[in-house]
Amino acid sequence: MKIPSVKGFRDVLPNEAAARRILIERARAVLESYGFGEIEIPLMERGELFARSVGSTSDIVEKEMYAFDDRDGTQIALRPEGTASVVRAYLEAGLSRAMPIARLYYLGPMFRRERPQKGRFRQFTQIGAEFLGRDDAEADAETLCLVADICEVAGLSGYRIEVNSLGDGECRPAYREALVEFGRARLADLCDDCKARLERNPLRLLDCKNEACSAVTADAPMMIDHLCEPCRTHHDRVLQLVGELGVELTHNPRMVRGLDYYCRTAFEVSAEGLGAQGAVGGGGRYDGLVAELGGPQLPGIGFAFGLERMQLAAGDDRPELNLDIFVAPMAAEAAGPAMALARRLRREGWKVEIGASDKKLKAQLKRADKVGVRYAILLGPDELESGRATVRNLGARSDHPGCFALDATAEEIGRELEGTN
Repeated sequence: MKIPSVKGFRDVLPNEAAARRILIERARAVLESYGFGEIEIPLMERGELFARSVGSTSDIVEKEMYAFDDRDGTQIALRPEGTASVVRAYLEAGLSRAMPIARLYYLGPMFRRERPQKGRFRQFTQIGAEFLGRDDAEADAETLCLVADICEVAGLSGYRIEVNSLGDGECRPAYREALVEFGRARLADLCDDCKARLERNPLRLLDCKNEACSAVTADAPMMIDHLCEPCRTHHDRVLQLVGELGVELTHNPRMVRGLDYYCRTAFEVSAEGLGAQGAVGGGGRYDGLVAELGGPQLPGIGFAFGLERMQLAAGDDRPELNLDIFVAPMAAEAAGPAMALARRLRREGWKVEIGASDKKLKAQLKRADKVGVRYAILLGPDELESGRATVRNLGARSDHPGCFALDATAEEIGRELEGTN
């Protein structure tokens, strides 16, 4: 009986992994061009880290987080997102003193026990960035431009960046009360989740995916109409700067994001080809998070992309795993020299596969053709006796194979391979 994978967890096979590697390399290049340095964070953290940062009333903590008690009674959680871990590492390493302005990015798997759907899994991969230490509109605008540049290099078709302002500690309390009052007047029409959220986190009413709730809250008060003057000035300045740089934004007054730590600028990125739930990433400003986790009052803004969703949105253009050379040993005594030759070629940057010496040449060449190899190097008793390997260009299907001395340099071998074109 075959043992299937766990629901919501999947394998990434070689062609998809190759496409993902290209996507990651492109995103890394953009991030590093903006001055971000990579940080590696652990897969497991204390559960309280996410309860304090993400919010105890968020769906992540209430429903989705993989958490368990360790042997000493400590609650451990598989990380559901990266921002809290980056801020924890930033504080624990003393970087808030050494580099109060920091640009950090991370890459790796996250875990949420949500319902698996197209491009969404219970183990998924994120690439994200955190810009700590600046609270000005210019930092927000630069972050949004960075997000747009990553979308461009990822090849996302018809991507859209939706943005909103969530206010701050000065103006959000009054808006919160207005939203609670609105919800109480319509309590009977709300879903059970929204009824529970109403008193604890009423902004989530606008984020509910229940169609009936969306209809009920269609005319709910919006944060944009309750912003204080500093928040409005900040928001307008962000939009102005980004617009001057030619990055198109869409204002969405209902977009609140699902995490409690966001304030002022919040955004979400969606792309075509993913159906109704087209989000591939998002982020926002979190000026109180560092202090909430025990650090100084340092501001920050960040974002994360889901790589699986990005790959789907970019299309299924997966590169073939083409090798350069197939070395075919045609006798048992040729296996050792074939392996030595292959190792020498690999050290020079060639991608090489070796056949099995107990297979006939026809079978080995069939394998070489299947894996997309351009050149085949044949080593049999005759080649060993003469000290010269035979070369075939499988793409040209030439009747005139080349050859080279077994002790030839990599440069000489390269010239001979090219000469068989």
